[in-house]
Order: sequence, then structure tokens, then C-alpha cells
Amino acid sequence: MYQLYSMKKKTNVTIHDIAKELNVSSSTVSRALKGHHSIGEATTKAVKKLAEELGYRPNHLAVNLRKQQSTSVGVIVPHINRPFISSLVSGIEHAAREAGYNVLISQSSEIHAIEMENASAFYNSRVCGLLVSIATETSDFEHINKFKDSGIPVVFVDRIPELEDIYKVMIDNRKATFEATEHLIKQGCRRIAHYGGPPTQLMYRERRQGYLDALVKYGLQFEEALMPTANKLTAEEGFILAEQVLSLPNRPDGILASNDISAVSTIQYAKSKDIKIPEELAIIGFNNDPMCTIVEPNVSSVNQPGVDMGRLAAQTLFKIMSEDSLNVPKITILDTQVVPRASSLRKG
Repeated sequence: MYQLYSMKKKTNVTIHDIAKELNVSSSTVSRALKGHHSIGEATTKAVKKLAEELGYRPNHLAVNLRKQQSTSVGVIVPHINRPFISSLVSGIEHAAREAGYNVLISQSSEIHAIEMENASAFYNSRVCGLLVSIATETSDFEHINKFKDSGIPVVFVDRIPELEDIYKVMIDNRKATFEATEHLIKQGCRRIAHYGGPPTQLMYRERRQGYLDALVKYGLQFEEALMPTANKLTAEEGFILAEQVLSLPNRPDGILASNDISAVSTIQYAKSKDIKIPEELAIIGFNNDPMCTIVEPNVSSVNQPGVDMGRLAAQTLFKIMSEDSLNVPKITILDTQVVPRASSLRKG
């Protein structure tokens, strides 16, 4: 059933090495080595044969240390100081306390190299599990793979990589942006712009697609000039994007921003140009941060349940650690809701 490939023996052969040779998942190899009933006989034989040929030896000491001594969970997020991420971390910490775990938190600042350093520090600290919301720069995941290779469970939350056989807790970004765009359309907008993040990230590609889905459904035209992107969607970048789209000869009458920070910047820029909100320009953001109710006019947004996402991500991690890990769902999707406020409400 499986063809075994010749591979030079090396020290510290991992489950990941075996999985790569056999073109199966690391979890399949792990279960096969344990003789689990969920893995077929042919696969189990192939895995054990290759493991013997490569000289694979499980690191029992490391496993025992993690199981018996470590009660710390590592958390890597892009920015700690953003309201949505703060909510996410709050949910994680609450679930961890209830389960008897400590939480170690780090931020990548959207930089891949820092994310790698944080992951390495957690690995060397022998955390018993890892929760990750990836940086916008991250496209390589070797720093995460070493956790999986060592039997340390990993759960991705909110920002999800395009990897197979991973646990993830997220929202339906495509559906959420479709509904946000539809809201603007139902308020009378006919020329809608969309601020996106880096297209290298799956989340932002899905949001762009949801926006396009809505335009197609309602027969509205779209053009690249109305779909600018930014690296981090900071307040400064939001101001730049606003100037870019609102300086067009045929400027938009609606804007959907991929976060609330850039939506607020757009309101500030529009006010400086005496553009009336929402009469001339309807605006909706994403995340439903507290700032939405402070700015005048209040900002419409998509409510993304940060606390619930963090709590469920942590609970998923703890379930993977349990004996019943095979019954843990690979993907958990939470609902979102459009929260209409004065920045977009033209029709009551």
C-alpha cells in the first residue's frame, strides 16, 4: 500500500519525518506507533517498518516531563494591545484557570522572526500546549511543526494557516464580510470599497471573497481600485487607504474595513474633507471593538466573539491532551453578527 523511500539515517528522527516519507499526517503516525484501532493494519505496518529502518525512538523523558510537570500553556498573538486580541486572551486565561493551567503570553508584532523566537522560547520552557494566532508575515511553519513532532498539541485561533491536519477555532470570514457588504447594499450603497490585509493570509483572502460574493449577488460592479490592502491595517494605514479611495474621481459611497481601527481612521479622514457620514459615505468595520461606541458617529461593525474564541481554543487544547483526544473536532466555527450603528445607517 505504501512505498518506503530510502532516507539516510539521522539522529533525532521525528514523527514528522516518518509522516513526510509516507505522505500521511503526523497524528496518523503517532496513532499507528501506538497500535491504535483507528489506523488500518497496512498503514500501521508501514509506519512501524519505516520507524525501525530510520531508527526512530520516542523521547519518553520529554513526554513524561510534559505530562507530569508542565502546567503552562504558551500563547502567541500578533498584538496584545488590540481590543479583540485582549478579549481572545481573556477567554484563554479564564478557561486555563478553570482547568488548572498557567498561561504564558507573547506577541509577534506581525513579524515572523519574532514569532519564531517566541515559539522557541515556549518549546524550551516545555509548555504542555500551544495556542497561536499567526503573524501576517508568517508563511513557513517549521517553528510550529517541532511542537507537533514532539507530541505537544497546537491549536490555531482566529488567524489560521493553510495547513492540513490542524486544530483551529475561527469564524467564517467569507460569510461575515458577505453580510457586512450586504448591510451596506441594503442601506443604499452602490459603489463599495473594501480594505483588506495582506493577501498572503487566508483570512484576508476569504474576507475579500465574501465582499465580492455580495457584489455579484446584487449585480454591482467591482474594481481593483476599490480593494486596497495594507500590511497591518494600523490607524496610519487606514488613513492612507481612506485618502486613496476617497480621492478617486468616482469615489465610493460605502466602505467595508477589515478592522475597526482603519474604519475609525476613515471617519476621521472623511470629516476632514467634509464628507457626510453616513449620507455620502457609509462605513462599517470589523471586530466590534469598544472604540466603535466612542467615535462620533458610532461605528457599525461585525461582532467577532473574541472571549468565546479564546475560551473554546483553550478548551480544545485541553481536550486534545486528554484520553478522548480522537473525538475532538478539528475545526470549530463561531457565529458573527453585523452590529449596525450611525456610521452606516441611512434607512433607520
